[in-house]
Amino acid sequence: MAGLKYMSGFGNEFSSEDPRCPGSLPEGQNNPQVCPYGLYAEQLSGSAFTCPRSTNKRSWLYRILPSVRHKPFTPMSCGDLTENWNEVEPDPNQLRWRPFNIPKSSEKKVDFISGLHTVCGAGDSKSRNGIAIHMYTCSTSMTDRCFQNADGDLLIVPQQGEILITTEFGKMMVEPNEICVIQQGMRFSVDVFGETRGYILEVFGAHFELPDLGPIGANGLANPRDFQTPVAWYEDRTVATGYTIVNKYQGKLFSCQQDFSPFNVVAWHGNYSPYKYNLENFMAINCVAFDHADPSIFTVLTAKSTRPGVAIADFVIFPPRWGVADRTFRPPYYHRNCMSEFMGLIKGHYEAKEEGFQPGGASLHSIMTPHGPDGDCFEKNSTALLKPERVAEGTMAFMFESSFSMAVTKWGLDTCHRLDKNYYKCWEALKSHFNPNWKPSSK
Repeated sequence: MAGLKYMSGFGNEFSSEDPRCPGSLPEGQNNPQVCPYGLYAEQLSGSAFTCPRSTNKRSWLYRILPSVRHKPFTPMSCGDLTENWNEVEPDPNQLRWRPFNIPKSSEKKVDFISGLHTVCGAGDSKSRNGIAIHMYTCSTSMTDRCFQNADGDLLIVPQQGEILITTEFGKMMVEPNEICVIQQGMRFSVDVFGETRGYILEVFGAHFELPDLGPIGANGLANPRDFQTPVAWYEDRTVATGYTIVNKYQGKLFSCQQDFSPFNVVAWHGNYSPYKYNLENFMAINCVAFDHADPSIFTVLTAKSTRPGVAIADFVIFPPRWGVADRTFRPPYYHRNCMSEFMGLIKGHYEAKEEGFQPGGASLHSIMTPHGPDGDCFEKNSTALLKPERVAEGTMAFMFESSFSMAVTKWGLDTCHRLDKNYYKCWEALKSHFNPNWKPSSK
């Protein structure tokens, strides 16, 4: 969107004020007796006060009215949004979904909140340890209502249709092949411009951060400078008919009314803010000798658990890149994993499964469920001439990987009617090539 501005960097200590009110940030202190322009000071804490400085997250917001001025919250329908992981019996099979349906705007007005559907997840928002994966499918902008997730962070991956996200910190336009993160407790509203679909990774109890680089060194993967945070923007708007705040709390939805826009923050400063990132800026690192490197080298963001090296969730992408490995079966290897792997496709075709896995669809390979290339992919790549080649050109697949054993919801297994019951058949063409009389070739 023309005119939108951003600040550069990941996890930076930012400060921003709407240019209509110069000097609206207090000087030298956070909470003066009287704020400039008669504003209210309000702190939003994303971590415990006593967290180490390296993980301490908070921002100060200077607003026309504080967020505390609202009518009481009351329960509302959760629709297909859930944290009940015991709705249906566990299913260890390989699961694949055809592209999820988007409601037609001419048939029913469905906005971002109404269009949330939980596919799978695990853990518990009450104990602050878990994960949920949702789809959003909508065709109508949110009008005089906003969303706040008290349970955790939301990593949003648009697949079809750009979304204009208005937050308390400012506005972001997020297009397919970009992602954004709305951190716990931040209020936001979503405008859409037609039929819109995307994926959401929600984590309880941790924030997303850049993965450590280790032997890679100082540079590579997602570079901090490429993350963008919105600049302050406010509206001083009275809503006589009532503005609705929708709050996701302990897995349930609640709503309350107030008579003013929540996007009334004239200035803010801190290191706790929403942000977006363009996946095209990812600096892919890959094998340049032999063998297939583990997909962890494509991690964009991670939400760490308390166990070193084990993530609550990783966001991993498979971007366009060069394949040059010698003596190597280049596609992903056959695998059983102690992590859960949920994959989505933003555009193009995924290299290991050219057919069946479509943009706007998904797959889930649960803990220790075997998976890997289909029969056609194996045969083609077992005999391919190993020359340098572009891989995944014009495509973008991604993976939400988690140490949690995720349960699929009733909506995901049944109600959505998008589950591909024939997914297992893509491996039935695999045949034995075993030759007990094989001898190494003489060189």
